Amino acid sequence: MSAAFPTNLAALAERLSAIDPPRYGSSRNFLTGAVTRLSPYIARGVITLPQVLESILKRYPMGKALPLIQQLAWREYFQRVWWKEKENLQRDIRQPQTQVAHHELPRAIAEANTGVEEVDAAIRDLMQTGYLHNHARLYVAMFTCNIARAHWSSPARWMYYHLLDGDIASNTLSWQWVAGSFSAKKYYANQDNINKYSGSNQHNTVLDKSYEELMEMPVPDHLQATIVPDLQTNLPITETLVLNQHLPLLLHHSYQIDPEWFSGVEANRVLVLEPSHFQQYPVSPAVMQFILELAKEFIPGIQIYVGEAKDIPSLDVFPSIHFKDHPIAHHFPGQATAPTWMFPDADYTGQGFFGYWKKCEKALYKISRAHSQ
Repeated sequence: MSAAFPTNLAALAERLSAIDPPRYGSSRNFLTGAVTRLSPYIARGVITLPQVLESILKRYPMGKALPLIQQLAWREYFQRVWWKEKENLQRDIRQPQTQVAHHELPRAIAEANTGVEEVDAAIRDLMQTGYLHNHARLYVAMFTCNIARAHWSSPARWMYYHLLDGDIASNTLSWQWVAGSFSAKKYYANQDNINKYSGSNQHNTVLDKSYEELMEMPVPDHLQATIVPDLQTNLPITETLVLNQHLPLLLHHSYQIDPEWFSGVEANRVLVLEPSHFQQYPVSPAVMQFILELAKEFIPGIQIYVGEAKDIPSLDVFPSIHFKDHPIAHHFPGQATAPTWMFPDADYTGQGFFGYWKKCEKALYKISRAHSQ
């Protein structure tokens, strides 16, 4: 169990009740800011965005909570894009990334040896804890894509591998946003920006320049060496499933560890870990351990199945089979439960985030009024 991200109900409830939207709004861009640290639980489906929204609005008026709610909407927006784009998510979405030197990972990034102290510290934190503050993620991605000029795809896969809150949509699209393939322009941060938001005071680095100079400079010599990361998932060895064929079969997956789903129903509950999925999207041993601990803590009686969902023995004998719909589970056998959206009517039709946010605001004011009555 990660000390920073405990896998028990009491600790999660305490973290949820400790959310402070006003402090979040004023400090979230600082690396020591009052972030919620809920993202690993949201990513794995242990808690849903509507539950977080409900918890916030019970205690704070919408005006004070709006910056945090908007960030939650970013997460849902990325999910909407994934549902729409499907496998195209792994390609440049809006336009090709420009000035690409290679499709590998800079060695200096992998070894936390960029020379920029806060970037290197962020990478070490990722390796040690499986977590990064969102602003630190932007710094690492910016350094990788826009200073070292790597295409976003391999570095994004490397970061996803290590993240406890690894979410294919949020991670991939954030990297594309930084690299300029899912945004109007590339994201840059110079040393002054990093010093401001990290509380550091470093100078004379490759980033200690104006933004105009950063955008024009060639790749520094120490960033030119590259590697191909060896990313493989160590799936658990599991025993044969022991299932009651007279009860429904509920199929969970690594993004759907929802204790409220079919709560109170007597059923077979199975966490499906498909090798085909983890070959395409590998995760570290620490991430796999986190997934397994969450499942065992929050889904009583769950069994672990390593294999393709279609190969679960005797699928035709159960009175019903259910799964919660998701891009990694569209092909699961059985009846799909609709996903749990925070803003069900705010669909994605190719618009940017702020076009999407306008749709969210209409629903949000209705929700807020209901809480104030």
